[in-house]
Amino acid sequence: MTMKMDVDAIIDKMETGEQDTVLAALQSFNKEMNQCFTFSKEEEQDRERLGELVLRFLNRELQPSCQLACLETVRILSRDKDCLHPFINHSAMSTLSRYAGIALADTATPADSQPVENQACHVFLSEPQIPCLLTGICWSQKPGRFPVEGEGEEEAEVSGELVKEASTPSENQDQEVIVEGLKSICNILLHNETGQVVAADLQLIKGVAERLKQCHDATWNHEVRFFDLRLTFLLTALRVDIRTQLTQELHGISLLGKQLDATLGLCWLDTLETARAGLEGIPHEDLPPLSRQQTELAMEILKILFNVTFDTTRRKVDEEEAAEYRHLGAILRHCLMSHADGEERTEEFHSHTVHLLSNLPLPCLDVLLMPKVQQGSIEYMGVNMDAVNMLLDFMEKRLDRGHKLKETLLPSLNLLTESARIHRETRKFLRSKVLPPLRDVKNRPEVGSALRNKLVRLMTHIDTDVKNCAAEFLFVLCKESVSRFIKYTGYGNAAGLLAARGLLRGGRDSGIYSEDEDSDTEEYKEAKAQINPITGVVEEEQPNPMEGMTEEQKEYEAMKLVDMFDKLSRTSLIQPMQLGMDGKMREMTPEDLRKLTHNPLFPPGEPPCSDSDEDEA
Repeated sequence: MTMKMDVDAIIDKMETGEQDTVLAALQSFNKEMNQCFTFSKEEEQDRERLGELVLRFLNRELQPSCQLACLETVRILSRDKDCLHPFINHSAMSTLSRYAGIALADTATPADSQPVENQACHVFLSEPQIPCLLTGICWSQKPGRFPVEGEGEEEAEVSGELVKEASTPSENQDQEVIVEGLKSICNILLHNETGQVVAADLQLIKGVAERLKQCHDATWNHEVRFFDLRLTFLLTALRVDIRTQLTQELHGISLLGKQLDATLGLCWLDTLETARAGLEGIPHEDLPPLSRQQTELAMEILKILFNVTFDTTRRKVDEEEAAEYRHLGAILRHCLMSHADGEERTEEFHSHTVHLLSNLPLPCLDVLLMPKVQQGSIEYMGVNMDAVNMLLDFMEKRLDRGHKLKETLLPSLNLLTESARIHRETRKFLRSKVLPPLRDVKNRPEVGSALRNKLVRLMTHIDTDVKNCAAEFLFVLCKESVSRFIKYTGYGNAAGLLAARGLLRGGRDSGIYSEDEDSDTEEYKEAKAQINPITGVVEEEQPNPMEGMTEEQKEYEAMKLVDMFDKLSRTSLIQPMQLGMDGKMREMTPEDLRKLTHNPLFPPGEPPCSDSDEDEA
C-alpha cells in the first residue's frame, strides 16, 4: 500500500497543540496507513515535518491513549528509510527509549549538536551468507547514511531526564506503549546506520539486558519480550562492538541461555541433561509441541546467540567458557529433539538450532551424546544417538529438497563432519548409516537412492563449496583413508578432494583416527578384482580400440592426441596437468609438452596430422 493521505491536514491539526484534536487526527492517520510500506517521494518533507511534531508532542504530558497514537505514527513513519532524519539524533532516540521502558545508562553521550554521520559503524553484513540464513529479514539493501541536524535546548533537556526511567512498567505506561516504542526503534536501526551509532552511544543494549534478566517475571507480556529480543538481535547483527559488549561485559551467553531455559520451561535432571518441567521421563516423540509463542521467542534467542558466538570456533576458550558452552549445548540438544506446532515451523526451529550448534567449540559437542539411554532411544556403542540421528535426518531432508543447498544443507553437513572428526562414537554411528558394508558392486556409487549415492552425486556438484563439503564428510567417515574413500566413491569422484590434499598417490591424510579394519562383504571380495577403480563398479569388458593397429599406427594416434592438447593449451582453452612427486596436480610447462611430443617419427614443429579440415575443427 502506498501513502496517499493528506499529510498537510494532519500537520495543521498537530500544530494546534490540542491533545484531543491531535489524538483524533493521528488515530485516523494510523488506521488509514497501518498497512503502508511504500511512500511517495513528493511528500517527504511533509512526513519529516510530521515526525518532528509527533516527537515534540511526545515530550509533553500525555494521556496513555495519546502516547500510543503518537508512537503508532512514529512506527509507520519509520518504515520510510528516506525520511528518518527526525528520529536519528540522540534526543529523539532517547525519547523513544523512554517510552520503550529502556533505562539509559548515566554515561555522557556525544553533544546533541554534533553530527554523527562520520562515526564508525561496523555492520555485520560483511558475510552475507550467514545472517541471511537466520534473520527472516531482507538484507538486500544496505542502510544509508543521513546527516543529523543539531537539536534545540528544549529537546536536550528532555533527554537528560531519561536516566531516571526504570525498566518496569509504571501505572502510566501501558505495555502497548512499550511495544510501539520498541517497534519504532527496530525500524530505525534496520534502515539507518546513523541510528545504529546513536543506539550504541546511548548504550541501549544495557537497558534491554536489564529487562532480559527478568525472564521469569510474569509482568511482561509476549510482545514486550519478543521485541526486546528483536531489538537485541538487530543491535548484535549490525554492530560488532555491541556484540562484544553483550558477550563480555553483560555475560550474554549466560543471560540468553537463561532466557532460552525459561522460554522452553526446562528442568535439569543432571548437570548436562534437561527435560520439560512436569513432563520428565516422557520420550521426546511423545511430548506435546511447543506453543507458537514459545517457538517465536526461542528462535529470536537462537538468532542472537548465533551473532554473539559467531567467532567462537575460531578461537580457544578457557575452562569456564567451555562449561558455559556445554550448558548451552545441552539446551540446544533439547531444542533439536523438540517439535513446534507444524512441520514447517519445526524445521525452521531446528534450522536455527543447527546453525548455533555449528558455532559451539568442537570439544563441547560431546553434550549431544551425554543423555542416558532410555527406552525408545537409539543406542550405539552404549551411547545415546538420538540427537546425532536427528541431525542426520535433518540433513537428508535438506539434501532431498535440493533447493539452495549451500545455504540450507552445508550447516548441518559441516556440523556432522566436525562431530564425526572428533568423536569416535559419532563417526562409527554415522558410518553405519551412510557407508554400510559395500554390497552393490554393479551400480556406480552415484547411482541409487541411498544416502551414500546422494552424497556421492554432490561430489561433482557445480557449487565448489557443496562439492567439497560432501566429499569431506565422506572422507572423514572413511577415517581419511584414500583406499577406503575410493572404494566407496570411485576414483573419478574422489579425485577432486585427493588432488586438493595431495593424496592422488594414495596414503592417509591424518593420524588422528584409531586403527580398525574395514570389513569387506562377500559380494565385494568376489568382485574386487574386476572393479574399475575410476568408476567404482564392475564393468563389462570393452573391446580394445587399438586392436589390429601396428605399433607405428598406435604411436601416430598417440602423438596426434598430444598435439591436439598442445594446440588447446596454447589457445588457453585447456590447461594440461600432470601429477607431481608430492601427489598434487601441477600445470604442465611448454618444456613438459615438448618432451612428450619429441619423437623421431615427426620432424620438430611439424604436426602429426596435416589434414586442414581437422585443423579447422
